[in-house]
Amino acid sequence: MSTVNANLTYNYKVVRQFAIMTVVWGIVGMSLGVLIAAQLVWPSLNLDLPFTHFGRIRPLHTNAVIFGFGGSALFATSYYVVQRTCQARLISDGLAAFTFWGWQAIILSAAITLPLGLTSSKEYAELEWPIDIAITIVWVIYALVFFGTITKRSTPHIYVANWFYGAFIITVAALHIGNNLALPATAFKSYSAYAGVTDAMMQWWYGHNAVGFFLTAGFLGMMYYFVPKQANRPVYSYRLSIVHFWALIATYVWAGGHHLHYSALPDWAQTAGMVMSLILLAPSWGGMINGMMTLSGAWHKLRTDPILRFLVVSLSFYGMSTFEGPMMAIKTVNALSHNTDWTIGHVHSGALGWVAMISIGAMYHLIPKLWGVQAMFSTNLINVHFWLATVGTVLYIVAMWVNGIMQGLMWRAVNQDGTLTYSFVEALEASYPGYFVRFIGGAIFLSGMLIMAYNVYMTIRQKEAVAQDNAATQPA
Repeated sequence: MSTVNANLTYNYKVVRQFAIMTVVWGIVGMSLGVLIAAQLVWPSLNLDLPFTHFGRIRPLHTNAVIFGFGGSALFATSYYVVQRTCQARLISDGLAAFTFWGWQAIILSAAITLPLGLTSSKEYAELEWPIDIAITIVWVIYALVFFGTITKRSTPHIYVANWFYGAFIITVAALHIGNNLALPATAFKSYSAYAGVTDAMMQWWYGHNAVGFFLTAGFLGMMYYFVPKQANRPVYSYRLSIVHFWALIATYVWAGGHHLHYSALPDWAQTAGMVMSLILLAPSWGGMINGMMTLSGAWHKLRTDPILRFLVVSLSFYGMSTFEGPMMAIKTVNALSHNTDWTIGHVHSGALGWVAMISIGAMYHLIPKLWGVQAMFSTNLINVHFWLATVGTVLYIVAMWVNGIMQGLMWRAVNQDGTLTYSFVEALEASYPGYFVRFIGGAIFLSGMLIMAYNVYMTIRQKEAVAQDNAATQPA
């Protein structure tokens, strides 16, 4: 890689702000997740209040984790990576600052409106129309900053991580606007512009591609920068990374129909969603293999580098969850898995194992650089965090797999006379041990985030820690 002009300065302030909020929203969102997991074990924790009811806290959990934690990680790393790889400062410090404060205001508005029951009731798109408009404004500014920086780059080549970040920004804009078209009825109530099955299809075109682009393409951009940097190895195959990019974005957008198997959606659309989901396995594993093979000649570093361990194990979970997803999209498998806890396990193998772990690894890589110190305050604490995150994730997803398969089998069991063998309440009662294990797993994962917060705090309060904005002669 080339050397940066010593006189070049970068805007690391906005990166630092988003990095800190990644940790803050991670703790907030995951604490809410542990709370609602506890409510399924001890229902009295609903407190008989509307504001703390599972039905209101659960969407707040998903919004805080996906858009607060994940979104802040994506803003932080995309702003860092685009400057480093383009060797150019962000095109506008003012607009970058606007995206930070605007995004935090949006997440805060979710924390206020969702417990009040102000919701559009659309999965991952629950926020009402005034907040949707605010999201659109912030996102357009984000795109201007990101792509504007690329246009002023001093490097002839646009590094592949920026391709993934760019696809994520453009596609999320289209998804958000398309799915959230609505007719306002009051200041905080609106009705979808679509009716019936069309509304369902639009929702899952959005919902699955929020996973595909917000939680996959954006974090693959993160992977293509931070895995090679932490391993100090070049990307295994740059050609494969480009094939991976085009195959992924061309395939992912067609897979949403698999959420609507055995519904009123036309059968051909269900089948198309299933087929495209199976095809999606190839580009997904292409990216996972490319990331893993980047460690060729550097596997020994895993013994001593817990940050690299976070990044590599996240790729393992990415490979596993992107195999599991296409399998669950097969209609016969879906007949067993749909509406069970298996789906919850699948989501969290991706959310905790892939998204959270690669974000945590990226933050541990970034934070010392942003404050000009050699390393994080404690490598041992990073190692402890790694094992807490890994054990917590495995407990969570195994509990949900066992629960889900059991639920699917119990719901399908019939007596010789055709009556159901088990009532729904019996299936729920049998799920209780799994819910308790899920709560334990989530609590363990959350404890790791608290350790991370302490490690970050101790890192940035060191007397030699100084906010960095000069590129100096660090390698790009």
